[in-house]
Amino acid sequence: MRVLVEAGEVCADYQDRAFRNLRCKRLQLDEMWAWIYCKEKNRTEEIARKQPDAGDVWLWVAVDADSKLVPSWRLGQRDLATATDFVNDLAQRVKGRVQITTDALKTYVNVIEDAFGSEVDFAQLHKVYRSPMESETRYSPAKCIGCSTKDVSGNPDPKHVSTSFVERQNWTVRTTMRRYTRLSNGFSRKLENHAAATALNYFAYNFIKIHRTLRMSPAMAAGVTDRLWEVNDLVALWEAYEQRRAERAA
Repeated sequence: MRVLVEAGEVCADYQDRAFRNLRCKRLQLDEMWAWIYCKEKNRTEEIARKQPDAGDVWLWVAVDADSKLVPSWRLGQRDLATATDFVNDLAQRVKGRVQITTDALKTYVNVIEDAFGSEVDFAQLHKVYRSPMESETRYSPAKCIGCSTKDVSGNPDPKHVSTSFVERQNWTVRTTMRRYTRLSNGFSRKLENHAAATALNYFAYNFIKIHRTLRMSPAMAAGVTDRLWEVNDLVALWEAYEQRRAERAA
């Protein structure tokens, strides 16, 4: 766990510095649920004293629809404070006018306007799902039976009002990151470990893995780097980070 946390800190720090002045044109935003130590409904006063971070945690994530880069993410609650922190961070990373699509969460409306001002074309996509039939299990995905769009600000292109890429990215997270696998015991016991694993996962996704459609990494497609990274590059970053920390301690 110590190694995981250190590697996660390195990944978070590097991506924070590297993802600046991005020329993103279309961004899709979404939130994904998980939990720390136990689900919110099972949190007791005794558990809260032992582990204050126990309970539900939401991953707010943005995806560039063109390069498939994940330039920003935040862990927190599904509330105004986390939404504000997340969107403000995203606004500081992109340069120029951008089109944004989110789900129908009302929290986004004022937050995106405050963070981006007039430099955004913002639309929301609301999906309607059919109620599960009696014969379906509780874990069966609900069937989407329709959707509606709403232009919130600017002049969003209706052809690009979509959350398909970010929803597909969420599926990638749940299938490649053990802490997000449903119906398993791989969930995090500490928020610090969960945050480190998330940063490490996105580093691998952005820099190391080849996107099947793009045939290059998202970081290459976004112009952040000119080469495909390897795991030994991450190790080199980690070693340099440890050396700087040792020098500061001395």
